[in-house]
Order: sequence, then C-alpha cells, then structure tokens
Amino acid sequence: MDKNRLVVEFGSDARNESVARVVVAAMMTRINPTLCEVEDVKTAVSEAVTNAVIHGYRGGQGTIYLELTADLEERILTVAVKDRGVGIADVKQAMEPMFTTDPEGERSGMGFSFMEAFMDQVEVESQPNHGTLVTMKKFIGR
Repeated sequence: MDKNRLVVEFGSDARNESVARVVVAAMMTRINPTLCEVEDVKTAVSEAVTNAVIHGYRGGQGTIYLELTADLEERILTVAVKDRGVGIADVKQAMEPMFTTDPEGERSGMGFSFMEAFMDQVEVESQPNHGTLVTMKKFIGR
C-alpha cells in the first residue's frame, strides 16, 4: 500500500465534516503547504462532504469515503470524496453556479463553484441511484 495514501470512511453525519477537514489538513503536512493552501483544501473538502450528506444521502444514513493521496515529488494533493447515494442526473447542470435541487431550503447552490475556486482541478462522476465521486487536485506551491 502507498504510504502517501490515506483512506477514511465515516457516516453521513454533518458533524463528520469537521473530521474530514482535520484529516485532510494533517495529510497535507507531508507536502509542506502554506496556511492559505490548507484553508483552501479544507473549504473544498467541507463542500464535498456536505454535498454528500445533504444531497447524496438527503440527510439519511450512508457512508462517505474520503481518499487522500500526496504526491511528494510533484507536490500534488488529490482528494476524492465518494458517496453511494442518490447520484446526480445532470452533472453539468449541478455544477452551474446557484443551481440547487432544494430551492426552498438553506442551500445556495455554490458548493461545486467553491470547490472549483479553491482547488486546481475538480472532476465529478455520478450516476443516478449509484452515488457520486468528486475528485479534486491542489498543486502545492504553484
């Protein structure tokens, strides 16, 4: 197993978002990031985990998978957040700023926009009734 890879799974409880933030910050220390880079990644991870809890599992029970890989030579952190929830029928539409599936709720529809703003690459794969995988990369020191 790659010593610079970490896989964590946790329940779809909104309180676990803070756990994901701590785990990613600790993993990033291997690449010697700036505080700003750490905060950027923590924000993006918060958005991805929150999306999985609220939209993927619609606030119900489920498991969220967090996979972190630190490429020490290239100084790249790759973060994958996966759920096995309801999935996204139209990923392109879901990634549009202000799009939300819950217009009556408290959500602004900016989750993917924040992820794209704070990370260098964001890819979303999803299939209805099979879940969503969000893969994000941050190039450290560039």
